[in-house]
Amino acid sequence: MTQQTSHQVRVVNRDLHGTDVVALQLRGENALPGWTPGAHIDVVLPSGLVRQYSLCGPEQGDYLIAVLDQPDGRGGSREVHESLSLGTELTIIGPRNRFELLDAERYVFVAGGIGITPILPMIEKVAATGAPWTLLYGGRSRDSMAFLDRLDQWSEHVQVIPEDEQGRMDIAALLGPLVGAAVYTCGPPGLIDAVRGVVDAWPSGSFHFERFSGADTVLETTDNEAFEVQFGFDGPVVPVAENQTVLQAVLDAGADVLYSCEEGSCGSCETTVLEGDVVHRDSLLTPDERAAGSMLICVSRASCPRLVLDIPPP
Repeated sequence: MTQQTSHQVRVVNRDLHGTDVVALQLRGENALPGWTPGAHIDVVLPSGLVRQYSLCGPEQGDYLIAVLDQPDGRGGSREVHESLSLGTELTIIGPRNRFELLDAERYVFVAGGIGITPILPMIEKVAATGAPWTLLYGGRSRDSMAFLDRLDQWSEHVQVIPEDEQGRMDIAALLGPLVGAAVYTCGPPGLIDAVRGVVDAWPSGSFHFERFSGADTVLETTDNEAFEVQFGFDGPVVPVAENQTVLQAVLDAGADVLYSCEEGSCGSCETTVLEGDVVHRDSLLTPDERAAGSMLICVSRASCPRLVLDIPPP
């Protein structure tokens, strides 16, 4: 299992942004590590749920995260909105960055709703360098769109596109004149797929994205084979049934592993494979990471009788 450093923090400020986004300022017991735009942290909520949130404040000092209230979600956002008050103590893990801002001559940022959070620090860094950039920011309504005040200073670079006023973003029309720029997008799967459909025809390496849902994940429940998982070369062996994930099997065996999305899109459960062949079903790992032995145990499976994983025995 990829090891990450944990930190103890407490909520020192809480603000509403728009109608359903709460921003939390987190202060560490000790100095928190610096980070780069696109980074996120895993937040261990009081209930034990682990959720990932992008860092969207200054790159030094306290951490700032923003969380959209999703009443029909899996419970994490509701807990943040209802239970995390000033003084609440939390454990966080990270930061980690799978959405790094790379050098480019020109940038286009496309954000949908709460997807603005990892984009904000990218904009601030690019604006400081003087490189040309454009932001396309869509949402249900202007009232629901967080951090519009932080974007006011760059109004000539920003197109705010509330759906109730202008309809959905016409991605092809908006991106057409910007061909060749480095495109960074974050938001719902439909937005990311629309941007990909345009930018895939651009020069290689133009498209960079982070999604909050594992829409590309292949959550197959048929034609699965049972297999075994071993905790290291000398640890116990546990069975993984046809209708069971590796994550479920190792948790049932008492393993202490980190996980969050259970969709193969966040990377919290990334594990090193010491031996065996993997059927990768995630939407996150690169071919190089897979070749190096990484696996997301919430969705991927084995194509061999036994996987040996770098997980401490329970």
